[in-house]
Amino acid sequence: MNKRVCKAGFSIPVRQLVIGLVAAFVWMPVSGPADTRAATDSDTAPRVVLETDAGDIEIEVYIEKAPLSSADFLAYVDSGLLNGAAFYRTVRPDNDNGEPVISVIQGGIVDQRKRVRPIPHESTADSGILHTDGVISLARAGPGTASGGTFFISIGDQPGLDFGGMRNRDGLGFAAFGRVVRGMDIVRSIHGMEANGPIENAYLKGQMLTRFVAIRKAYRKSVD
Repeated sequence: MNKRVCKAGFSIPVRQLVIGLVAAFVWMPVSGPADTRAATDSDTAPRVVLETDAGDIEIEVYIEKAPLSSADFLAYVDSGLLNGAAFYRTVRPDNDNGEPVISVIQGGIVDQRKRVRPIPHESTADSGILHTDGVISLARAGPGTASGGTFFISIGDQPGLDFGGMRNRDGLGFAAFGRVVRGMDIVRSIHGMEANGPIENAYLKGQMLTRFVAIRKAYRKSVD
């Protein structure tokens, strides 16, 4: 079986990764009413640090506005399941195969056997958190297939991923639950990386990073 090797040195069965992508991601885009900035609850929002091979990314998690999605993401963080995960996919105008065109990077658990049961869909209509620059959201196929183990980060405002848009044909959008507050330069760097990784699925051609960016460690940041 073909394998991919990330910079951290671990190997990943390609077929296993493709199954996870087909079952859980954002390749069926949306278009909808845009808002200015994502709503926040910064006074109570915990922060999570993703230590990656490319640098650290710090995320504010909006537990009050998106309780289901944020709690599931934090459960993956707290259990250590995201230690050894990776960013493995970049979607941008030059390689996007969906409509409307979006700009995101996708990451999470590479071994999909480690994912726990999915959670109910929590749309942007429920949370009020729109897919603006730096917002993190759960990847999914059908409604109710997402979990905190697979996520993506928006680069630039992406109203096509909100409730009412048609990136996903059901129009329900994706479940945003937080925002990058430090490390968007790292996110943009990953977004621009070479994406010539081997993949059989035609929809994903040109989107798999040639070298996966390992998430060495994910943890909650202590708040002083």
